Amino acid sequence: MTRIIYYMYFNQLFFLLYIKLFMVVVVKKRFLNYCERIIRKNRKNISNDELEVICYGLESLYLTLTKIIVILILAILLGIFKEVIIMLISYNIIRLFAFGLHSKTSFGCLVSSIILFIGGAYISMYLSFSIIIRIIGSIISVILIALYAPADTEKRPLINKGKRIRYKFYSIIISTIVSILIIYYKNNITNFLFVGLIEEVIMILPITYKILGLSYNNYKTYK
Repeated sequence: MTRIIYYMYFNQLFFLLYIKLFMVVVVKKRFLNYCERIIRKNRKNISNDELEVICYGLESLYLTLTKIIVILILAILLGIFKEVIIMLISYNIIRLFAFGLHSKTSFGCLVSSIILFIGGAYISMYLSFSIIIRIIGSIISVILIALYAPADTEKRPLINKGKRIRYKFYSIIISTIVSILIIYYKNNITNFLFVGLIEEVIMILPITYKILGLSYNNYKTYK
């Protein structure tokens, strides 16, 4: 019986991955072409550089929305919708300013997101962290965020020094507040906050960039 259930889950996962792949390969191109025609029609004097920036933003938005939809559908099928929502919030409240690495491909981004959010939700649900682990983990996380946040990417280098300083400050403040909640309150929500904090710290570490073959501190080499 257990094997049948796992088989059904794997089939559902592969079906969702197939849908995502179809949306990336076929639907995304049609969506961007349609958007480009609308933009050119309404802004006849737009330069190619401006259009490229707008299309890049639209592509990022499209990929993010489709990724979230696939993850939430999978969460519903697994019966952990609420837990995945909490995991998404726990992770992204810190990533909002700390940033971190991105996968080179949309498919890779989807797979890593499933590991982070679905896997992170299961870890938060079934693992219990002692007060010592939460204190040590939280303190180390805040220190690492102070050292390495914000972590940019090759496509989105943080070339503005003022923004880097502000994002670092915000990241430290938010991670400190989250750490206080993790240490002083012991419940299911703080479990998710703790896992989300650890996951985000992993995403900004230079060693993680190096292992995945990604360039770090891209603002230094931006031309």
